[in-house]
Amino acid sequence: QVQLVESGGGLVQPGGSLRLSCASSVDIKSIYQLGWYRQGPGNVRRPVATIRNTGGTDYAKSAEGRFTITRDNAKNTVNLQMNSLKHEDTAVYFCIAGVNYTSGNKDYWGQGTQVTVSS
Repeated sequence: QVQLVESGGGLVQPGGSLRLSCASSVDIKSIYQLGWYRQGPGNVRRPVATIRNTGGTDYAKSAEGRFTITRDNAKNTVNLQMNSLKHEDTAVYFCIAGVNYTSGNKDYWGQGTQVTVSS
């Protein structure tokens, strides 16, 4: 069982920055993939960025060049630095952890943190 707790959301003006953090209850070196999804009003939940335990990353096109995902193995956190924020980045951001078990893969989700980009 993995518990994830997000923090760092809030209200920011367009062009501003926020740093989201997700703390894991287990050693993240045992988690093959960590990531961030978001769900805007009336929208489905979509991937924003993921990072594998090899360090490889993937970004949604909307996040490329503005967002950076990192993992801190010492603190068991995965972070999302968001720069040049736009109105359309407004959403609830969820942390996800993908764990490999011998019985198969399982995804764990955090409770989400609200990001609002508004002037």
